[in-house]
Amino acid sequence: MDATVKSTTMSRKKKQKIIKAITYISLIILSLLVLIPFFWMISSSLKADNQVFTIPIDWIPDEPRWSNFSVIWQQIPLLTFFKNTIFLSVVITFIQVLTSSFAAYGFSKMQFKGRNTLFLAYIGTIAVPWQAYMIPQFIMMREFHLTDTLWSLVLLQAFSAFGVFLMRQYYMSIPEELSESARIDGLSEYGIYFRIILPLSKPAITTLAVLTFVNTWNDYMGPFIYLSSTEVKTIQLGLRMFVTLYDAQYALIMAASLVSIIPITIVFLFAQRYIIEGIATTGMKG
Repeated sequence: MDATVKSTTMSRKKKQKIIKAITYISLIILSLLVLIPFFWMISSSLKADNQVFTIPIDWIPDEPRWSNFSVIWQQIPLLTFFKNTIFLSVVITFIQVLTSSFAAYGFSKMQFKGRNTLFLAYIGTIAVPWQAYMIPQFIMMREFHLTDTLWSLVLLQAFSAFGVFLMRQYYMSIPEELSESARIDGLSEYGIYFRIILPLSKPAITTLAVLTFVNTWNDYMGPFIYLSSTEVKTIQLGLRMFVTLYDAQYALIMAASLVSIIPITIVFLFAQRYIIEGIATTGMKG
């Protein structure tokens, strides 16, 4: 009897190991498939323009052209584009996290007439396509003489309905007893927000910050509409400069694209640790 039970247990463990091995192998294969375009971009950045689209693909160039990574800085003012993109990404991320978290506190922890109606009306703007109010926004920025300036994009993206929704949903998971106890002790709403709610909201804040930073960094249409001078253009607009009237410098485009994703990669790797830590320690803290 004991031998039968032991055999069954060993068979079950063996089956679980096989399933786990198949799962890991499948995930590795899927990861490699997802990374193929990235590998192709790296390979293309080290080639000449006429070698980028050769068939079959030459994954490892015989003579890598490392000079492409120096030419991109000389052919266009890439450093200026980097500075402008970093400025927009950092400033917009900071303002959007601040406004979203502050508005979410009011919608989740404060009681006032029409709170839920106002929240639903504000969140309902997510369903309105940007193309519907794109022209009125441009006219408004032109009347304020803010077109062709970075501040036009900062003002237009300073508020986010999605950010408010994300932060409010997380605030709702924080026990109301904490806020009530703080009010009884005489702590103001600002004190509750800064000293209690924000320290407990690291996962949501980090997630919103990463999403906002990446979205701003990769934004093309906004800068394309509002920015025309070379001095204020962003990286996404700068990449377009490698496309001339009669030809496109694909190798340089790939090299510049590869360089442009480095800050995003750093931000993601840096924030990932805090997201995992925050999720693992979510809840009441003693």
